[in-house]
Amino acid sequence: MADAEPVDQKNYLEERCKPQCVKTLYDYEKCVKRVESDGSGQKHCTGQYFDYWSCVDKCVAPKLFDKLK
Repeated sequence: MADAEPVDQKNYLEERCKPQCVKTLYDYEKCVKRVESDGSGQKHCTGQYFDYWSCVDKCVAPKLFDKLK
């Protein structure tokens, strides 16, 4: 059993933290709907996307680093 591949906890922790970031996810999804109707291709939702993942990362980081110690 010592040769077993270690399991990456980050994905598990991300799934546990996503419910705490519903507002930023909702903002991102609203932006995506607005951009889909834009015919010029000039609009994007990069800011909202990074806001969402920043929220998830802020939740995950302390828990993940506690497991690495």
